[in-house]
Amino acid sequence: MIRWAEPADSDALGRVMFDAIHQGDSPYSAAERLAWLPAPNSGRVWAGRLARQRVALAEVDGLPVGFMTLGDDGNIDLAFLLPAYRSQGLFRQLLDQIEDAARDAGIDQLWTNASLMAEGPFKAFGFVTDRAEHIERDGQRLQRFRMHKWLV
Repeated sequence: MIRWAEPADSDALGRVMFDAIHQGDSPYSAAERLAWLPAPNSGRVWAGRLARQRVALAEVDGLPVGFMTLGDDGNIDLAFLLPAYRSQGLFRQLLDQIEDAARDAGIDQLWTNASLMAEGPFKAFGFVTDRAEHIERDGQRLQRFRMHKWLV
């Protein structure tokens, strides 16, 4: 089931993000994943970050297993699925929810900074890679991709 997240979901979403980064296969090394997110996001600052965006939440048996966010400028800031729930159509369902909300808000282009793991799924659903980038986190250089998609 896909629904819009509520403020009370924020700590659970922080855990989903952490587990999505640290569990399962990844093109990032253990050191890179630790630098990316050393502990689950939680608390007021995290809740505030989520509150400034629309957050589509995927649930299975009432438990959050993934989420995707939409900013007012069309930015998909966060997109995470637990490894056990990948390749089950949830990414597509989350993106559909985000795209519908963007169209309703008059947004005609989505953009994201996709991780190595997320570039493929975004590309599969019409996003174009603009450029590869690297960001520095805690002494690690993490590769990501600036991507966009025009909504029609």
